Amino acid sequence: MQNDISAPKAKMIPKTLKKHKESRIDNYFWLNDRENSEVIDYLNQENAYYENMTSHTKSLKDNLFEEMKGRIKEDDSSVPYFYNGYFYITRFETGQDYPIFARKKGSLAAEEEILFNCNEMAKGHAYFKLGGLSISPDNKFASFGVDIVGRRIYTIQIKNLETGEILADKIENVTGASVWANDNNTIFYVRQDQVTLRADKVFKHKLNTASEKDVLVFDEVDDTFNVSISKEKSRKYIVIGSGSTLTTEYRILNSNNPDGEFVVFQPRVRGLEYSISHYEDSFYILTNKDKATNFKLMKTPEDKTGKKNWVDLIPHREDVLLEDIEIFKNYLVVEERSNGLNHIRIMPWNDEPDYYLPFGSETYNAYTTTNVDFDTDILRYSYQSLATPSSVIDFNMKTKTKEILKEQEVLGGKFDKNNYIEERVWVTARDGVKVPISMVYRKGLEKNGKNPLLLYAYGSYGITMDTYFSSTRLSLLDRGFVYAIAHIRGGEDLGRQWYEDGKLLKKKNTFTDFIDCSKFVIDQKYTSSDHLYAEGGSAGGLLMGVIVNEAPELYNGVIAQVPFVDVITTMLDDSIPLTTGEYDEWGNPNKKEYYDYMLSYSPYDNVKAQEYPNMYVSTGLHDSQVQYWEPAKWVAKLRDLKTNNKLLFLDTNMDAGHGGASGRFEALKDLAKEFSFLLDLEKIKS
Repeated sequence: MQNDISAPKAKMIPKTLKKHKESRIDNYFWLNDRENSEVIDYLNQENAYYENMTSHTKSLKDNLFEEMKGRIKEDDSSVPYFYNGYFYITRFETGQDYPIFARKKGSLAAEEEILFNCNEMAKGHAYFKLGGLSISPDNKFASFGVDIVGRRIYTIQIKNLETGEILADKIENVTGASVWANDNNTIFYVRQDQVTLRADKVFKHKLNTASEKDVLVFDEVDDTFNVSISKEKSRKYIVIGSGSTLTTEYRILNSNNPDGEFVVFQPRVRGLEYSISHYEDSFYILTNKDKATNFKLMKTPEDKTGKKNWVDLIPHREDVLLEDIEIFKNYLVVEERSNGLNHIRIMPWNDEPDYYLPFGSETYNAYTTTNVDFDTDILRYSYQSLATPSSVIDFNMKTKTKEILKEQEVLGGKFDKNNYIEERVWVTARDGVKVPISMVYRKGLEKNGKNPLLLYAYGSYGITMDTYFSSTRLSLLDRGFVYAIAHIRGGEDLGRQWYEDGKLLKKKNTFTDFIDCSKFVIDQKYTSSDHLYAEGGSAGGLLMGVIVNEAPELYNGVIAQVPFVDVITTMLDDSIPLTTGEYDEWGNPNKKEYYDYMLSYSPYDNVKAQEYPNMYVSTGLHDSQVQYWEPAKWVAKLRDLKTNNKLLFLDTNMDAGHGGASGRFEALKDLAKEFSFLLDLEKIKS
């Protein structure tokens, strides 16, 4: 290690922050200004320090990058899907970073029509993302959104697919998504607040008109709600969705009548969540109505959409979470979760017996994928596990036969899934609740406490951390690492209550679950504190911030990606994107009870003079979700207070946002940095 290089030291400018007649001193508040040249200088100093301190790992990073890239099929393409007369394909070409979107009319043997070559469009931009691709019903136009900064602020344009011309229409400061009415002349889109980036307004745009003339059709004035726009699979309705953490509301408009008025489906009621799917003359509603914590499926006539008309179709079950539905002309497909695993249920409309797709693995991930065709007996789904590459499968719901269309290729000739063990273990948390861990490692592993183990978790927003296959992860597994996912409370892994027990005034369950899982893998001698590593990003970065304050002795190293660590200050600043919509997740610190609780775990506020593990912290200058200054302030405070000489790095991507680099191989360079950090601590060089 080159510990002779001195670490940057951010200057202290004390700022007093007052709330509830209490004061906090923030010495690094000044870093909250990306236009300040001194802030940029400090971030550049931290980047230089990271580069200098890890210069001896350059060849390791390069080798890891080439190794991971070498497993990926460069000239890869998606499984084509059929929609409205065309097969749609997304593909990559060798040596290219960005996708090519194409289609073929009527048959896969037809001539390819390239819709967008993102490699050409990305030239001259450090960041590029195309999103919200939407084709007009007559197949003649495509609306699309482009983000060239990484803050998820898109510009919508329209392409004439017959001439290749990009129309003059240009709509800025939007989410990127748009929906066509059936007149082939009208699109609906969502605009964002320019300060908070909250999606709050739906506009209607007519082709070949200036965006200044666009008509506002819905304005969401409640700043805890975000807005979306979509079209029903039946194509009959355009839908405006408006939702907060706990409450949803929809408005519908017949797609044949774009100049009509949107009608509220069911007015919002705090705590009532529902989503809608149209089929024939009815809507099907996935909802938590009537205290259905794990959700149930209800049905209502399309002309009587208020909740008083809803009737049960699949009742609520205490042990089964109803996650989603997929409607076909002859079948209803239901995605369920029980005991932490997902299940796919096929229910024919003609009253034939329903059945489940068979999955035999101890831990796996199966989910429906691209099913845009309404009149088909084919269900497309994906299956994978920690050791099994992802497969795309077409299942014939009538004949009950399946066809594996594609299994993810792992190039290099060295991968064999039979060389790995997958395991699911249950940890008894301190309050008696059993928490599952999914893990994978190479065969022959001895439980002697000497194995490096990387424990990953997220644990917020009810997001389930399903097991998934990663060819890049093999670079750790094949060097002796155990990789494990802790399915902690705050996610929805074991049902809706699992989420409820890890939010608001129960948030600390998320953190103690992870610490208890860490102690378990040490006690069971999968690893030891000298070889245990933890990783989490965004809200999972908050988790990392808490565990290094509360149990630093358990970990040799921690990776915190775009970490949400300055909880109180951020949640009191309603100008920051996402803040007001987060009150139902974390609590509103304008209320003393929540302020005190959040302050008791906020990582930045609880940094103290103690020994900390080795840490690698990453962020993006243009991040719109977790602002760069949160990790920057956190690292500055850690540098000042920590009492040991363990590594502490802040690595800021000066060109990207929350998702990191935009190119598919550029992202591997970020991963190579993380893996080299771990392998260097383990002194694993090859």
